[in-house]
Amino acid sequence: MRTCWPFKHIVLVVFLALSISFRTANSDPQTTFLIQGCSPYNASDFKDFFNNLNASFADLRNQISQEKKHFATTSHPVYSLFQCRNYLSNADCASCYKTAVSQIRNCSKANGARVLFDGCYLRYESSIFYEEAAPQEGYGEICSSTNASQPTNFQTQAAGLLQDLKLATPRINGFFAASKRQLSNGKDAVYAMAQCAETLSPSGCQDCLNVTYSNINGCLPKEDGRAYDAGCFMRYSATPFFADNQTTNIIPYLNEGNTKKKKAIIGGVVGGAGLVLVIILASFFWYQLNRKPKEVQKGKILGATELQGPLVYSYRVLKSATKDFNEENKLGEGGFGEVYKGALSNGNVVAVKKLSLSSDRVKAEFENEVRLISNVHHRNLVRLLGCADKGADLLLVYEYMANGSLDRYLYGEKRGLLNWTQRLNIIFGTARGLAYLHEQFHVCIIHRDIKSGNILLDDDFQPKIADFGLAKLLPQDRSHLNTRFAGTLGYTAPEYAKKGHLTEKVDTYSFGIVVLEIISGRRFNMKVEPDSAYLLEQACKLYEIGAHLQLVDETMGPHEYNADEVKNVIEIAMICTQPQPSDRPTMSEVVVMLSSDHSIEQRRLSPDSMIDIERKFTPETLPSNSNATASFTDFTGR
Repeated sequence: MRTCWPFKHIVLVVFLALSISFRTANSDPQTTFLIQGCSPYNASDFKDFFNNLNASFADLRNQISQEKKHFATTSHPVYSLFQCRNYLSNADCASCYKTAVSQIRNCSKANGARVLFDGCYLRYESSIFYEEAAPQEGYGEICSSTNASQPTNFQTQAAGLLQDLKLATPRINGFFAASKRQLSNGKDAVYAMAQCAETLSPSGCQDCLNVTYSNINGCLPKEDGRAYDAGCFMRYSATPFFADNQTTNIIPYLNEGNTKKKKAIIGGVVGGAGLVLVIILASFFWYQLNRKPKEVQKGKILGATELQGPLVYSYRVLKSATKDFNEENKLGEGGFGEVYKGALSNGNVVAVKKLSLSSDRVKAEFENEVRLISNVHHRNLVRLLGCADKGADLLLVYEYMANGSLDRYLYGEKRGLLNWTQRLNIIFGTARGLAYLHEQFHVCIIHRDIKSGNILLDDDFQPKIADFGLAKLLPQDRSHLNTRFAGTLGYTAPEYAKKGHLTEKVDTYSFGIVVLEIISGRRFNMKVEPDSAYLLEQACKLYEIGAHLQLVDETMGPHEYNADEVKNVIEIAMICTQPQPSDRPTMSEVVVMLSSDHSIEQRRLSPDSMIDIERKFTPETLPSNSNATASFTDFTGR
């Protein structure tokens, strides 16, 4: 039975001293301590377990030191796994192992534990775990606090290198790759590596790296980042942490899929040449009698990337988990239907959305759309776990967010509970999630209904964007679509609300409105006094006279936040809500602006821009159904 460790039992210790210089030529076991996790359960017979654990550690030490291995495992009665980075010397690997064993013993009587260092990883359990690759609680990423010297250029090159490592590593024997990539200035570079446990299958390694890659992207454009999961680890840095002669040529593995296909085609043609004539003659008359156009199976053509299918649940199981969709289990109602809390038989709690859409077209596209959405993995996006399509309703199963939606904490029953640090983290996380949807997934995803009610908060108040709904795949040769409105007026960009003109800048505008709500604790259409201004209009007026801080939520005292930091974030929100889409930044640019004050200087608003913003429509000019939502998500091919 697999041991699940609640996050509260994970001890996360981060050592990110920016003055560290990584030695690549001399001995360096890279024993910078990253995380330690201890199982909440103790061994039933500790003395016997302790003896077996010591024997297991001795076996691992022998494999590492005597057999010169960088990867080792032991089995029953104690299962253990140790792995170091391939660029470490045998001596450094053994040194890292010694440090890891010393550290993991702090878990005392726990029947399972894990410890991670820059150079190695050690884990033991009372049950087998070697093929675990799925995301687990307590894993994530560690980011430095300083941006790279050229944040935009660094982010572009680092993201590209990490993407290539994610694709190549599962195809490399040993599941390890380290590489570097030069920046455009020709003198600086980004260094990165990826590694999976050798006990995983190639597909398990790929699944693990998909999640880890999404997490580590959230660190950019910071100069150092690490991400880790049950079966894999990724790292990047602006400073070299491995020698140049330890790099991996990943180019052949990036083209491996196409090469194999070509070889298969050639082999099939040559090997089957002798049968072609026989097949043609034997089937000629049958073909003439049964000639029909062959239909392309729906859900298969999704672009160049092969997608994994979602987990399919039994309708009966989900119906039971939600107590027959009982009102007491109802969490809320979104654009596509009602959402219920469900408790599965294994103890996992999920959110089950019962779709209100049931047309033949929706049912026909359901598998295709859900397959795509279930492959979207990012720490700031609510994860779609699976679906059920064989019952009375179409059901979607999402991860459960205990703290509910952001709007409850801004102007609902929990108003005043968020401090400034939490609000800033929510702003930052939401920006990262949107940047991933727009630019880092293999198709561009436009949400169209970004609002406080569609941002959920996990146990640590980290934001996750929700309500992707059923998607529409846009033609790959079009960057925008004139379509009927689907969103929440007031959060929606004027060009989309009035003309149906849709680009990713629509989400940028909505993000700006949400940021103003987070800072002010007010809904976009809420007035302080009957004759006072709406939120965006008031923000413009205060910005013009330099009175930014009058917008801040009154539940936060002046001593609770940094005034300059708040002013910068307000200015970013104003930049995001400019009338012309071309004047708004992309969400990746927003992430950079939130990370660096200097980036804002290049986009200071002019007086003319402020006048244009104030001329925008207000809630008073919106149609009577201005609070209606339709929350569709659009996808465009890259």
